[in-house]
Amino acid sequence: MLQPPCYVISDVHLGHAPEHVERSLLAFLRSLPGRAGSLLINGDLFEFWFEWKSVVPRSGVRVLAALMDLRDAGVPMTMIAGNHDCWGGDVLRDAGVNFTFGPLRGPLGGWNALVEHGDGLRDVEDRGYRMLRRVLRNRLAIRAYGLLHPDFASRLAVGTSQTSRSYQPRDEGRGLRAVAARVLAADASLELLVYAHSHVAALERMPSGNVYANAGSWLDAYTYLVVTPEHIALREWTGSAEGPDLHVLERIAEKALA
Repeated sequence: MLQPPCYVISDVHLGHAPEHVERSLLAFLRSLPGRAGSLLINGDLFEFWFEWKSVVPRSGVRVLAALMDLRDAGVPMTMIAGNHDCWGGDVLRDAGVNFTFGPLRGPLGGWNALVEHGDGLRDVEDRGYRMLRRVLRNRLAIRAYGLLHPDFASRLAVGTSQTSRSYQPRDEGRGLRAVAARVLAADASLELLVYAHSHVAALERMPSGNVYANAGSWLDAYTYLVVTPEHIALREWTGSAEGPDLHVLERIAEKALA
């Protein structure tokens, strides 16, 4: 359960992102104690993340410290694996992050929600990637990768990830939105569907009354979502977690939604 107000971010790509992106994220995270009821990181916080027994990528050190501070401040945190950081584990959990693989279904900020990162969901465009994902998340493959020296393994991962560095999708997010529309049309009990991955921020009420939301990409623009029982806001970080609001949708009563 992600308590309100639930703050949602995605697609930071630390390790590839410029330093000013990391600094803005750190300032945002440090502003949440006393304000956030929970934090949801919807994938690709890191450009590459792997946990050896005694080593982690150094691009995550400062953010890990900020997450530990949030843990100590009592802010519950959940992170859904993205396509760039699906090899998380005990280090993130020790930092207080509930690291999990999507989909995640349940209460989010008071809404009945479904959350996924969004990779591999498009029917045709993601067909090849779905085959690759089965290999990347195979336990034997992960164990074999862990035997590589961290320096070599990191260079290998970052080098091969260049094929997915055309972060802005050619379809400008329309493919993932179409998937969201189908899912929401098929399940009227869902009030909210949250994707990431496309790097295209979105907050839209569908014809059925339920809502599709995407926090967008912190790498490209410092956008995030704030979910409360009364409304959902798409905001931009300008030094304060209180706004400004780029778009707001009020909640529709459950009877009207049904």
